[in-house]
Amino acid sequence: MSVLSIDKLSKNYRSIKALDNVSFTVPSQTVFGILGPNGSGKTTLLGIIMDILKASSGSYNWNGQQSTNEVRKKIGTLLETPNFYHYMNAEDNLLIAARIKGRGEADIEKVLRIVNLYERRKSKFSTYSLGMKQRLAIASTLLGDPDILVFDEPTNGLDPAGIAEIRELIKQLNRQGKTIIMASHILDEVEKVCTHVAIIQKGVMKTYGSVQDVLHPSGVQASKVQIEIAAADTDKLRTILQGMPGVESVTAAEQELLILCDESVSAEQVNKYCFEQGVILNKLQVKRKSLETRFLEITGKQSDR
Repeated sequence: MSVLSIDKLSKNYRSIKALDNVSFTVPSQTVFGILGPNGSGKTTLLGIIMDILKASSGSYNWNGQQSTNEVRKKIGTLLETPNFYHYMNAEDNLLIAARIKGRGEADIEKVLRIVNLYERRKSKFSTYSLGMKQRLAIASTLLGDPDILVFDEPTNGLDPAGIAEIRELIKQLNRQGKTIIMASHILDEVEKVCTHVAIIQKGVMKTYGSVQDVLHPSGVQASKVQIEIAAADTDKLRTILQGMPGVESVTAAEQELLILCDESVSAEQVNKYCFEQGVILNKLQVKRKSLETRFLEITGKQSDR
């Protein structure tokens, strides 16, 4: 079942197309990453689906329903920098947030425990680290126990420890059955956290699907496999590999060789081939294709700015 369906969504600012006929669906209980360089249209897209901005054309719906105040109340949203009173503690800030929302006052203790801030619930917001402030903001989105969460750059500006905290929190919330839609320009975070991804560049949808489908698309030129390989006699190994079917290139890398193969070539086949040619390998490691590699294949290496 789709939690969110977007159909040919466009947003124009005079001659600038911030979004250009974007369409995709978000499956239920997934972590769906909207990935793109800064200025690609991610924040504009989130603003439209949360009714902060008006689309120039196209449509969208939540769980098969048009967006209304009642529908939006069931979605936890973090689109901007957390806006809390610095002189108040976590409990009081969440109480104000719950009253503004008109729901969730009874959830304050529970959400503070979820984001691991219960022991600091009486501390002033001004004493929190950036990571703690972001976790409190996420706690605010959990008031009322929404099934859907929408985050814009949830790890932006955090140090590595803060990023790791938010990453694990997102995974935890997803394990509890929540659908999480998050925009990010950080490839590594999307790959570590998300189950599905949509890649947007200059307002245009490039591809979307499960992370595995995006990394290894079907119906297009087969993905290449990189294998790091080494043996006592590097020159002999190079000569053998250059004659192996399916091996497209052999490149020296210090005391090792890096081979680029068709997707049909497995590490086991390489090992067997070398052994039959009289070479015993002392290293054989497949380099997994990263989302960064696939992203650059799709968008090119030029920045949108």
